[in-house]
Amino acid sequence: MTHPTRWIAAAAVAVLLQVPAWAQAIKIANIVELSGAGATSGTNFRDGVLLAAKEINAAGGILGHRIETTTADTQSNPGVAKGLAQKAVDDNVFAVFGPVFSGSIMVSMAETKRAEIPNFTGGEAAGITKQGNPYIFRTSFTQETAMPKIARYMAGPLKAKTLALIYVNNDYGKGGRESLMKAIEPLGMKVVADISTDQNQVDFSAAVLKAKQSNADVVFVYTNEEESARALRELRKQGVTKPIVGETTLVGQKVIELAGEAGNGAVAHVGLTVDAPVPAMRAFRAKFEKEYRYIPDHNGIKGYTGVYLLKAAIEKAGKPDRKAVVQALHGLKVSAAKEPGVILDVAVDNNGDLDRESFLVEVRNGKQEIREVLPALSKK
Repeated sequence: MTHPTRWIAAAAVAVLLQVPAWAQAIKIANIVELSGAGATSGTNFRDGVLLAAKEINAAGGILGHRIETTTADTQSNPGVAKGLAQKAVDDNVFAVFGPVFSGSIMVSMAETKRAEIPNFTGGEAAGITKQGNPYIFRTSFTQETAMPKIARYMAGPLKAKTLALIYVNNDYGKGGRESLMKAIEPLGMKVVADISTDQNQVDFSAAVLKAKQSNADVVFVYTNEEESARALRELRKQGVTKPIVGETTLVGQKVIELAGEAGNGAVAHVGLTVDAPVPAMRAFRAKFEKEYRYIPDHNGIKGYTGVYLLKAAIEKAGKPDRKAVVQALHGLKVSAAKEPGVILDVAVDNNGDLDRESFLVEVRNGKQEIREVLPALSKK
């Protein structure tokens, strides 16, 4: 006769074996740029994800399920990112966070789509959510949301008619250029110097000289973090006095640190900034700095809020079921009052794009200062 205790133990093991691995713990694969051109972005994003996971676990997890995280370095290489996404699929993760670089997510998201795994990205290229992939979700604005906001600033307060555009020739830069062109056309502005630069470019003297010689009303810089700092230093070195304007990366924390005084006066539209006059944002900054000993940029906020967005979707679905969570994410609205981890009220549309308030900032005395709070598009 089988002993009752042994029968109960055997039954318990059988039940556990029948339950998918993610039902025991919600497994998140952090696939980010920890080396190469995207190291600053990826490191911030990773640390934001890990901080959120640590907080959620300390509070009891999501519906009682702990979050388990793994982290892998894409080396800022789309091919490596694709391979890591395939490994995450093989590991049966519940969700993937990253990559941050648009060129990498454009390649790797085919793997997560095939496996029907929700994939959160900090990439901003407009094309990411234009391909009808129901499993891709942004933690940042798309370029088509951001560019009209900064275009209105240039046409309005700056009264600009002409632009010198310095952009990086990759998926991120080309997507931004296209979105900017669409945004400025109805406002009567035109680009009179269209200047392409390379990822990891070190010398910006020729690019800046072209911008200076164009005598454009505004110099618009749209490059990655390290390149933005180099461009700012060269612009100041060559004595450019026209307004220097851009998007989030132009005034990121790493750019401010690398550019030094050359960053002062730069103006940009920023979707997320730790200098925002929002108590929840200030609280996030304090926690992040205590944990990692550095000031986070927008990518750190993207990673952090993205995990809380996933948490809200799982709670709405009522269970950690991937298909139910993906369905819950589309059309999801999360109030920061109810879920402080999202920091700002946020809505997700059917394409996986976000809508929330954002900020117009200027670098003064080596830090971002908020010039204007811009409302969510749905509230205009």
